[in-house]
Amino acid sequence: PPKQPQCRANLAVLNEQLERLAASLAPTEEERRMHLVTLESITALLTREWPNAKVHLFGSAANELCVTSSNDIDLTLELPGLDESQEAKAALVERMGVLFEGAGLVDVLVLNKARVPVCKAKHPVTGTRMDVTVNNMLALVNTKLLRDYAAIDSRLRKLVFLVKHWAKRRGVNDSYRGTLSSYAYVLLCISLLQRRNPAVLPALQNMPGKNRFNWSVGQWSCSFNDDVDSLRGYGMPNKESLAELLVAFFDYWAWRHDYNNSVVSIRTGGLLSKQSKNWTMRVGSERHLVCIEDPFELTHDLGRTIDKTSVVGLRREFERAARLLAAEEDPLGLLFEPVNYGGR
Repeated sequence: PPKQPQCRANLAVLNEQLERLAASLAPTEEERRMHLVTLESITALLTREWPNAKVHLFGSAANELCVTSSNDIDLTLELPGLDESQEAKAALVERMGVLFEGAGLVDVLVLNKARVPVCKAKHPVTGTRMDVTVNNMLALVNTKLLRDYAAIDSRLRKLVFLVKHWAKRRGVNDSYRGTLSSYAYVLLCISLLQRRNPAVLPALQNMPGKNRFNWSVGQWSCSFNDDVDSLRGYGMPNKESLAELLVAFFDYWAWRHDYNNSVVSIRTGGLLSKQSKNWTMRVGSERHLVCIEDPFELTHDLGRTIDKTSVVGLRREFERAARLLAAEEDPLGLLFEPVNYGGR
């Protein structure tokens, strides 16, 4: 591996290109409108069936980190008094599936055995796809945490857009197929910015603050400094451009990360050891090959979906990106070149 991150392109030119690309990846007003129309329509449907329920939008459509033409949203049905067991939630998403079919939603699919039971469907008018869960309250807190991070330094949102775009083009953005979820990539971006010197982002859960956000969800206590207004500009001492940060991102994941021993933790703002998390052994289908700690659900490794075949492909893609940036005068066409799976 090179001694430090390498980039052959003129950084100023590359940065201008990346800034333009990031701007073009932001969702349009029309897309946001479609998300809201879908939210209203599904809320009406679900609250007719469960009058005392609330429906919440969470995930990237709610935390300012969703990219254009990813026309999908995450919703959770908050149902007070529901038994929190897996069985109760599984039964509820099954009922939801029947309700959705009856209401004319398309591609309805119930995953009642998933770690978080979910009903998937597509809205026939807006074309928006949705994943609907039940009482997924941790996800709402996660959404707020990520939105707060995005508000502190504008470089995070742009870096996330570029990394998500890259992952989609290169076919490494699907946790169902053994790579990483878009949420996991957001955590990798936050972690990188926390570990720059000087830091671009603080570790909000580790920061003292008078007005902390405090909420407990089941056994997990969620607490962090959410005084975003006073934290804006935290990263000012760091003058790195978007191009430098993207180069650093791929350089880190290609050459520097200790895959055998390290865990990414935005909660602490640093790295933990796999030993300390007890994530050294394979348990059932869960291997801990790339470890990313969920900031609140501390036993959940976001990299658990990666298996020994897909880890090779993912690391190869990180290395390909780092090598292109190091070798090419004009790397963007190749960097974001769509991967060709079996001639598709």
